[in-house]
Amino acid sequence: MRAAAPAWRPDSVATAGAAPDGTRMNTVELLVHDLDAMTAYYRDAVTLDVLGQSGATATLGRGGVPIMVLRQERDLPGADPRGAGLYHTAIVFEDERRLAASLASMAQRVPQTFTGSADHLVSEAFYFTDPEGNGVELYRDRPREEWSVHPDGTVAMGIEPLDPNQFLQRWYTPEAPDDGASAAIGHVHLQVGDLASARRFYVDTLGFDITAQMDSALFVSAGGYHHHIGMNTWRSAGAGPRAASLGLGDVRILVPTRADVEALADRLRFHRVPTADDGDTLRFADPWNTRLAVSPETARL
Repeated sequence: MRAAAPAWRPDSVATAGAAPDGTRMNTVELLVHDLDAMTAYYRDAVTLDVLGQSGATATLGRGGVPIMVLRQERDLPGADPRGAGLYHTAIVFEDERRLAASLASMAQRVPQTFTGSADHLVSEAFYFTDPEGNGVELYRDRPREEWSVHPDGTVAMGIEPLDPNQFLQRWYTPEAPDDGASAAIGHVHLQVGDLASARRFYVDTLGFDITAQMDSALFVSAGGYHHHIGMNTWRSAGAGPRAASLGLGDVRILVPTRADVEALADRLRFHRVPTADDGDTLRFADPWNTRLAVSPETARL
């Protein structure tokens, strides 16, 4: 589905990394068993709009801009919770009021799916698990001028308490605006088998910058964002390539121009990563067979 670029998007500035300035996340595809139930969850509870539905596929988003694609695959087995794949899809909201409106809807409709919350210093986040076991993060970013950056360029992130009831008391109003493209995929967090391989692929090959790292997790981004892709081995240490299953279908990334897509294709060829390029979107897989698709901004899916 094609749509005009949103008027609002997560903050991004220039850095010297190989991933181009202006890189950002596009839609996330989930392979689902019960399309109706999953569509209802993301529409009625998360408060996304259904932008289109045809056969076994539903596209949801905000302001005409896609955020998630749900594709029904009844014959696939469930995802391995200890395998490589999706840890969570993170939807970022434009401001506290819009986040509070979604959080209130989740509390009213699906409170049993809430799994936690945290103040990460750069953001405030609330976590859920959808009806088929996929992790969901709903968050808002703090202004960039409030972030702390270490001398090595990494971003100070933490895990501080965040009370969802206090957040709602402060920010929720029934008339909270719900106009335009007020939400987007801010980042995707993946389960991987080991961080050394993840770093070689996402940093050395794809060109993302490391923004934070610890013994069991790695966070990378382009354009100075706190992270576009997170990776951890908390449940998946030693995992091998993914078998076909429900859960994550593909992760889609936008870069500014077709030339940026071609430059990435050159890097992937140099590193002997197989690709498929239809002249618009470049498709390839990471070491755990998680599929990625990179397109220019003008060809948003």
